[in-house]
Amino acid sequence: MDRTLLFKVLTVVALLGCSSASDHLVNVSRLEMFVDELPDMPRIHSYHVLNGVPKSKPLKIGMFKKKWKFHRDLPPTTVYAFGKTKHTATIPGPTIESLHGVDTHVRWQNHLPPNHILPWDPTIPTAINNTTRGIPTVVHLHGGIHAPESDGSANAWFTSKFNERGPTWSRKTYHYPNNQHPGNLWYHDHAMGLTRVNLLAGLLGSYIIRDPVVEEPLGLPNGDEFDRPLVVFDRSFRTDGSIFMSSIGNNPDIHPQWQPEYFGDAIIVNGKAWPRLTVRRRKYRFRIINASNARFFRFFFSNGLRFTHVASDSAYIEKPVTTNETLVGPSEITDIVVDFSQSKTNVAILANNANYPYPSGDPVNEANGKVMKFIILPDQEVDTSRLPRRLVEYPVVDLSSVTHTRYVAMYEYASKIDEPTHLYLNAKPFEAPVTETPRVGSTEVWYVINLTEDNHPLHIHLGLLKVFDQTALVELEEFKECMTKKNDAVKCNLKKHASGKKVVVGDHEKGWKNVFKMIPGHVTKIAVRFSYIHTNASYSFDATAEPGYVYHCHVLDHEDNAMMRPLKLVN
Repeated sequence: MDRTLLFKVLTVVALLGCSSASDHLVNVSRLEMFVDELPDMPRIHSYHVLNGVPKSKPLKIGMFKKKWKFHRDLPPTTVYAFGKTKHTATIPGPTIESLHGVDTHVRWQNHLPPNHILPWDPTIPTAINNTTRGIPTVVHLHGGIHAPESDGSANAWFTSKFNERGPTWSRKTYHYPNNQHPGNLWYHDHAMGLTRVNLLAGLLGSYIIRDPVVEEPLGLPNGDEFDRPLVVFDRSFRTDGSIFMSSIGNNPDIHPQWQPEYFGDAIIVNGKAWPRLTVRRRKYRFRIINASNARFFRFFFSNGLRFTHVASDSAYIEKPVTTNETLVGPSEITDIVVDFSQSKTNVAILANNANYPYPSGDPVNEANGKVMKFIILPDQEVDTSRLPRRLVEYPVVDLSSVTHTRYVAMYEYASKIDEPTHLYLNAKPFEAPVTETPRVGSTEVWYVINLTEDNHPLHIHLGLLKVFDQTALVELEEFKECMTKKNDAVKCNLKKHASGKKVVVGDHEKGWKNVFKMIPGHVTKIAVRFSYIHTNASYSFDATAEPGYVYHCHVLDHEDNAMMRPLKLVN
């Protein structure tokens, strides 16, 4: 059965009361859009300045259960939120502002109650078992270059007051050296088998590394008013305001709750459904994070305004690139400048037209096809910011220095009713022995082979990747059959099958990235760098330490079951 159709059937079942008497869903078409102002999340600096010198300032950031208003006309929603206190905790969490070269030390504190507010599935690999008395959490700084002990290993989880700890837990305080290039990161939960539900509940936030020496000469829009993170995700709600996630799996006899993708009809930006922002006629910088479980966004402006890209994920690109639209997969960050002085209207709607699941699912509707509204003031402004001809150049990939070539195949497995049961990388579960062991300081070439029908955003912890090309696989069914039997791209003659049409990589995505969208039925050739990209210096930490790192699909429902593999660096 088509998974989109099944999702609709399960939703109808829930509305009829067969799933739960309390599953009465909000009809989002009856919620008025653009009634709430766009919030700017609290900003927490991980440093203070003493005698003109920035010094590290230790942080304590907690995870709290609280109520949150997503829309003027919705009842308050029970959520999990990051903050210094329960009162100040927000969804998304506070934006952590850090400086290049100044360490961040964070003690992430779990103040959550024993029982989860969302359904979870005990039949997939998960941190919860029959004896766990609390909600396991662990924080991963996405895009960060730091030691394994601070990476938020899926099994380094802990419950309230650190009463229970996962098998790879080792420390209460995480250390982020911030020795990498300046750019955009984000932090979120990463607990084994619970990432999708913990993020749905609200455990996510933005993190920025700034480097004034590199960035001030660029002259880009700056300051809290003109340089703003936009954290975008989707949610569905019951009429009592609670977050809706179906408690019925697509294969309930196998997985009672797990579904291959979560989609909500309300689009949330900085914690508000379809908010509005009044802007001046000048340039603004928006650091847009797609924090959805599974939804892709293809953003565009209703009035034809254009995006000028200055960075992608955690790294600047070489020069600004202007586009009419931009496709952003789950966990990707697109860093853009919008010049509202070029608008011919006083209103611009940021909209979305990406099918879900992407790319072959349903088209968007009125609710999930709108994101937010910009109200543009009529008077022209003096604008001292600029778009430079060039941004930041990093060393090019030297293919002669490549030390290893790897093949990573993406598989989806189905039940007798042709519904997904689980997904693997290289046909191996997470707990199988590690097979990816790159050397510290090396550059590798990976061929990522997508044998499924979905686009999978691949995220590699620690490493940065650069995309060379994406090529359609010919005689695909023959190749799939061979790969299913042998799981060996060389023996299955990948070179012969990777001879179809090439997909052009957009200029704004040709720089160094933390995530890339793997097209179904294609092989994507990437370079993966396991060192800093802005310097030849060695890591300031031991990247070979336990528990190592991981790489995974960042559709969270896939990652949880179990499209994730260990990554162990060696000297």
